[in-house]
This record gives sequence, structure tokens and C-alpha cells, in this order.
Amino acid sequence: MPGLLRGVARTAVVAGTATAVSNRVSRRQQGRWAQQEYQEAAPQPVPAAAPPPPPAPAADDMSSRIDQLKQLGELKAQGVLTEAEFEEQKRRILG
Repeated sequence: MPGLLRGVARTAVVAGTATAVSNRVSRRQQGRWAQQEYQEAAPQPVPAAAPPPPPAPAADDMSSRIDQLKQLGELKAQGVLTEAEFEEQKRRILG
């Protein structure tokens, strides 16, 4: 009886470890595929010499800037923008 319990316990440990490893490998692979798809579908970076957008009316100017900064923050949080790109675009918006 003790030999049977030991065998069952060993099998349970092996199966649990195999499941954990398999799940981790699957998550890593899905992450790689998602990153690969994102890089293929990502828009090309905007050249730094692009002309600035035309000035907006003064009343909507601040809300427009706030909206743009929120969008930049979201892109940075998603990993689309690097810290340097974020700072450059923020400097451009705040002008």
C-alpha cells in the first residue's frame, strides 16, 4: 500500500510539473506570435522632420493637447513607444 501511494504521489507531481511547464511555454509562444504580428502590422515611425499640425483654436487647444498626451501615455503603456519617443512627442505637443 505505501508503494502504491508513493507511485501515485510521484505521478501527480510529474503531471503537475509537466502541466505548469507546458502552460508557460504556450504563454511565451503566444506572446512571441503577438509581438511578431504587432511588428508586422505596426505603422512606420513618423519622421522627425514632419511639419507640425496646423494650430487649433485656443479654446480647444488645451483639451486637444490633453487628449494627445493621454493617447501618448496609452501607447507608451502598451509598449508601442519607447521612453525617448514618448518624451520627444510630449515635448512636441507641449511645444
